[in-house]
Formats: sequence, structure tokens, C-alpha cells
Amino acid sequence: MSFGLPAVPAVTTVLGPDDMQRALTRIAHEVVERSKGASDVVLLGIPTRGVPLAHRLAERLAAIDPAFDPATALGELDVTMYRDDLHRNPTRAVGVTRLPAGGIDGKIVVLVDDVLFSGRTIRAALDAISDLGRPRAVRLAALVDRGHRELPIRPDFVGKNLPTSTTERVQVRLAEIDGVDAVVISGREGAEGAK
Repeated sequence: MSFGLPAVPAVTTVLGPDDMQRALTRIAHEVVERSKGASDVVLLGIPTRGVPLAHRLAERLAAIDPAFDPATALGELDVTMYRDDLHRNPTRAVGVTRLPAGGIDGKIVVLVDDVLFSGRTIRAALDAISDLGRPRAVRLAALVDRGHRELPIRPDFVGKNLPTSTTERVQVRLAEIDGVDAVVISGREGAEGAK
């Protein structure tokens, strides 16, 4: 008998702090390998959680390849005005785009985001980049790829492939914003209530 109390959604932790550290380190090595060094790499974090992830990735790239300078190769890309759902949510706040001092022309731009789902945010990011310059290549690093793409977009670097249903919610929690590092799924049927 429920006594009219709302059901508490089950939350499952799928990545803890150590798992996230390993995933970012692996992505950094893959970026350096695929780019044949990191001297021409520019990281653009997509707000909100893509920005601190880009900062963490930049630290790892600098440790792997001294030619990578986070001070000159790190930025953030707000895609708000390029989204195709503004008519549904017109009160969305416009954020800040900060490009590295050297710009993105001729560079290998790595977009950094927390969760890749429909692909619409990345499509907006590609549109924004085309207004800002002409990079040599654009690649995508996502901490979590949960599937359910609506557009033909795929990540080049993935921390964790996480098959989900469309009713589940995947959240990346970062110490810089949330006080803890974790990737959690809520709404999963039969999930343990682990936190």
C-alpha cells in the first residue's frame, strides 16, 4: 500500500570519480594520438558541464604533450542562439563564447560535452563554429554517449558508452558545479537505489 507518497526514482551510479579520471585520461591520449600531437589542438567546452570537462582534459593534454598550452588552446562555445528548439524554450539564457587568443582557423577543434544524446546540441555547435572560423578539423569528445541519436552525429572520443532507454535520465555531476564527481542514471527500472 502506497499511502499516497510519491515514488522515489531509483538512482544508479555508473561512473565514480576514479572512473571519470580514467576516462578523461584515455580520451586525452586518444586526442594526442589521432591528432599526431596536441600543438594544433583547441578544446571548446560546451556549457554547462562541458566547460569544466574541457579544463580537465586540457590539464591531461598538457601533461602528455608539452606543446599543448591550456592558456592559449582552451575556450568555451555557447550554442544557445544556434539551437533548433528556441521556439519551444525562448527564455533560455544566452551564455558566453570565449575563443582562444589564436582563434580556431587551421586548428583541430575538439568539442567537449558531458552527455551525447540526440545530437542536436552538437549540430548547433557545428553551426556556431562555422560562424567563428574555419578549423582544419572538428572532433567531438563526450564523457558519456547514451545513444538515441536524431541526427547523423557520432563522437570521436568517448569516456563511456551507456545504453539507455529514452525514459531514463543521465546526469553528469562534477565537483566544480555539484560538489561530487559521478555519472548517474535515474528512472531505470529495477535499479538499486545506490547513490
